[in-house]
Amino acid sequence: MFAKPFRVKSNTVMKGSDRRKLRADVSAAFPALSGDDVSALVPSKEELNVVKAYAHRGDAVTLYVLHKNPVFFEVEKHIYPTVYTLWRYPDTLPAFTTWPTVLQKLAGGADLMLPGVVVPSQGLPEVKQGDCCAITVVRNRAPVAVGTATMSTGEMQGLGMKGRGVSILHAYMDSLWAFGDKSGPPSIPAPHSEDCAEEECSGEGDVPEEAAPGPDGDSTTDTCCPDLQELSLNQGETEQGEEHGNEDGGTEEEKSPQGEEGPANFTCMVSTHWTKFCFPPTEQMDILLLQCFLHALKSKVKKSELPLLTSTFLRNHMFSCCPSGKQLDIKKSSYKKLSKFLHSMQQQHHLVEIKELSKGVESIVDVAWKHPELRSFCPPEESVSEEAPVDGSGDHDRPYHPPEITPLYVVSARLEPLFQDSQKRKGAVLSPEEVRTIITEYVKKNELVDEHNKNFININPALCDCLLEKSEYQEVEKLKWDDLFTRTMDKMQHSYKLLFPGQEPIIKKGQIEPINISVASRGSNKKVTLIKNLELYGIDPAAMATTLQHRVQASTVLNPVPGSKDRVLVQIQGNQVQQVGSILLDQYQIPRKYIQGLEKGQKPGKKK
Repeated sequence: MFAKPFRVKSNTVMKGSDRRKLRADVSAAFPALSGDDVSALVPSKEELNVVKAYAHRGDAVTLYVLHKNPVFFEVEKHIYPTVYTLWRYPDTLPAFTTWPTVLQKLAGGADLMLPGVVVPSQGLPEVKQGDCCAITVVRNRAPVAVGTATMSTGEMQGLGMKGRGVSILHAYMDSLWAFGDKSGPPSIPAPHSEDCAEEECSGEGDVPEEAAPGPDGDSTTDTCCPDLQELSLNQGETEQGEEHGNEDGGTEEEKSPQGEEGPANFTCMVSTHWTKFCFPPTEQMDILLLQCFLHALKSKVKKSELPLLTSTFLRNHMFSCCPSGKQLDIKKSSYKKLSKFLHSMQQQHHLVEIKELSKGVESIVDVAWKHPELRSFCPPEESVSEEAPVDGSGDHDRPYHPPEITPLYVVSARLEPLFQDSQKRKGAVLSPEEVRTIITEYVKKNELVDEHNKNFININPALCDCLLEKSEYQEVEKLKWDDLFTRTMDKMQHSYKLLFPGQEPIIKKGQIEPINISVASRGSNKKVTLIKNLELYGIDPAAMATTLQHRVQASTVLNPVPGSKDRVLVQIQGNQVQQVGSILLDQYQIPRKYIQGLEKGQKPGKKK
């Protein structure tokens, strides 16, 4: 149900009478919870919100949020606990056990199939069809998913543990979990973990690949995923072949010097040992992203560089902190976009301060250098074999990826009749291809193609009103296809979309301003070169100034652009148009059509 993001309709503080009703409903639905447990989950005075939302399939869902973490959710008048609640009270629901590698499938929306269920020595829990139940993984009693049983325990065994066992509603790492503080499950030893290696998947010979035992009879989880909280290792731990498990699991447990364990310890999430364990790819990428972020702040970013464009921070600092053999890809993390990750670091951990200094372009304006998590972070011993150089450091720079610029067109009131059949109203934003497709469909539907020459379109009253000038009403009866498309787009409002790597698309009205290069005269008729609008294309003006200064050995100055907020003008001595153009075209790979003023460069002198 929460495999994809849901849409929030309202978020309000819960009334006292509603809290009493919720406590009664929770007590009736989950008898395993004591009165004190229910009061802790539904307190009388603490902040408790009720959130009305719609799942991606349109299901109406009610969320009950305590201290910014969802504790219960209600669907069709049935109430269910979230994983945050079950981590506090793991015995609330009967639980089925599966293999850790199955967790990724559950978070992606898959149901739990019976061949992937691990049958413990004491047998399966007794459930009836439709009963709410939890899912745990081998050697950890902390539930990682919530669902409803598709059949009773007796029917499961009668079918030889084949087919679908639990219909999953919510799982660790899905969008409902992400609505909270994104903490990880605690390590709660299973009472029969000593027998874990002897447990077998039900469904002899029909074990799914992701839940299959290892070649030596032990589960693959035993060798590479002792439990979900192995990431609570600390930097001081050694790699002398020690096993990291829990005492009940028969292995020695290593704790941090502070005695902390679990995901609440922020720094230990980026332990250099994380690559030893078999975690879902999304969680692995989250940890790598966090490691590179802290490493970049501690070792790469200087106070004098602030404010620093977030795109520059990613390209020049975070990428260079990625361990060799690894590839940092934000799209494969749970955040999906750099902006979401950085805002999380700002709002939840208060490590950085992000501001939009110019419209649509965010920058890091401050870093909490004395933050305990940043100060205690130790960069991994393994260094990158070849660090990515800083923007503008020379010809060996990391290739600059310019933003993807897409022209867009907005349906105007005058042209709305042409787009009504396609359900596009005034204000709809369309790409050129969409405009051509819709206009072509309109022509064909109204049979406007000229019978004698199919290159021409007959003008009907709607086209006449939308595309022709008043002086053309009596004169123009036909238009060529190209002329039809051109006139349509000319009558529409212009817009464009900027897509920076790792960021949300930015849509702006009008046409994008080109990078402007101009030459001006200063005192004593000295020439200076001025460059503006670099920020629109994700180029750091300070980095551009440094590159020019090194290349032409001339002084540079950064000045605010007159009449514009938060824009910076780069000024360099002499006529350096050719050098600026070379850097923009070759190093930053900005298309020539987005650079204005290249013709103002000095022409080579004639040979005598």
